[in-house]
Amino acid sequence: MSQRVEPLVVSHVSKSFGAGPTAVEAVRDASFELNAGEIVAIVGPSGSGKTTLLSIAGCLLRPTSGQVFVLGDEVTALGQLQLARFRLHHIGFVFQAFNLIPSLTAVENVEVALNLTGMSGQTAHRRADQLLEMLQLSHCARQQPPDLSGGEQQRLAIARALANRPDVILADEPTANLDSNAGHKVMELMRGAVAAGEAKGLVVVTHDTRILDIAHRVLQMEDGRLIHPKAPGFAH
Repeated sequence: MSQRVEPLVVSHVSKSFGAGPTAVEAVRDASFELNAGEIVAIVGPSGSGKTTLLSIAGCLLRPTSGQVFVLGDEVTALGQLQLARFRLHHIGFVFQAFNLIPSLTAVENVEVALNLTGMSGQTAHRRADQLLEMLQLSHCARQQPPDLSGGEQQRLAIARALANRPDVILADEPTANLDSNAGHKVMELMRGAVAAGEAKGLVVVTHDTRILDIAHRVLQMEDGRLIHPKAPGFAH
């Protein structure tokens, strides 16, 4: 019988910035697991360490101490070049700022992410079209980001994050610039993508209590410490 391996395990990570008496400990001995098919929300006040923790989980920041495992592989020990390659193939990011390329069409924005991993031509185009359809953006395929609404731009950013079927999606305040209806639609579509197997799990950092009903677990951060759980069973 094979042992279950979680998509993401964050084990006793801490992160300090600076040194000596001016050092700031942004994350303190934080641990959590993301189970297969699960959505975990992390909430807490500004400055509590949520984004720093998400950046550590996504291999964007190296922790001062502790370990991060993705599908059982420790990533904290990898070199910078290895980390960049690992992120490209295994982790999808969705940020508050959409970070789209304004001069490219919607479908081209998704194709760029595919091109980076070696997929090109009609294969990349078909995959991009599939994602735009999943995120209800087929009607926007030939439009450029400045011509899209905020909700459409965020859904396009999600399509790009899903392009390479990452093991883990990490989202930092993905609904902060959206109204309630658009924000809920974005989160429902992300939940649908996880359910469809486009990613093995989702971690979302948010101040938006209106979207917590899509999460299986909600974790609270205070002063760099992670508290488990705030409230279980939000997901339907």
